Amino acid sequence: MGDTTVTTTEGREEAVPQPVTAPARPGRRSRPRTPRRPRLWFEILLIALSYWTYSLVRNAVPEQRGQALRNADWIWRLEHQLGIAVEQSVNHAVNSVTWLIVGMNYYYATLHFVITLAVLVWLFRSHPGRYAATRLALFATTGVALAGYYLYPLAPPRLMNGGGFIDTVMVHQTWGSMASGDLKNMSNQYAAMPSMHIGWSLWCGLTIFALASVPWVRVLGLLYPALTLIVIVATANHFWLDAVGGVLCLCFGFLVASAWYGKVPYALPRVPGVVRGAVTVPAPGGGAARR
Repeated sequence: MGDTTVTTTEGREEAVPQPVTAPARPGRRSRPRTPRRPRLWFEILLIALSYWTYSLVRNAVPEQRGQALRNADWIWRLEHQLGIAVEQSVNHAVNSVTWLIVGMNYYYATLHFVITLAVLVWLFRSHPGRYAATRLALFATTGVALAGYYLYPLAPPRLMNGGGFIDTVMVHQTWGSMASGDLKNMSNQYAAMPSMHIGWSLWCGLTIFALASVPWVRVLGLLYPALTLIVIVATANHFWLDAVGGVLCLCFGFLVASAWYGKVPYALPRVPGVVRGAVTVPAPGGGAARR
């Protein structure tokens, strides 16, 4: 408390104590969330449940074949107007090299899941303080993509009427797409926009580039989404603009994670509770001080 001097009626000056107002404490909701160390059993359960939900929702979306084909024709016309409609040329050129297109078919079918899961495991083990926020970015990206599948059904190039594209899985009899061959009845074939092959691969690439310590590994991180872009086009599973949709979904995912935790996920401490450039130690009186 502070003192204020006042003059009495008798002419004497007296000190009157005045209360000192403490600074207002911000409410809990105004503070960013603090990442906690992830728990293995919870993360395994969450990932399994999330992937099951993703598959269920994605495949349960009404196929709306007519609308999906009309949307594909519109996208194809738009790309011609923009001067980027080269997917057919890439598809035919790569298809002429059997070993290359067969490898791309298997790439499309497997690495999408394998590398994403591997990056999640690496984050869990090596960057536990950044894991939850980076995982949230991935989940938010996938969630908004599901809305895109429902609101904008889109046929992939290989299913267009008269598009002239080659379904490389059917031609080379490889296992390379849930929407081709015997598996086509198990998956929604008209969920091309946005491309989660791009959304997930770019998430992996940025995460590796931002957090890996070995230079050549960081370079590989950037090459992964670039190669994925070539693969989705060469196999006629996506248009260029589907990839743009995947990038926009990823931007939304990082905005959600950054708003929730108050920072870009990669800027959070590597280990929960550790402040960069400072060591938190007990302070006199039971508080905490930084050195």
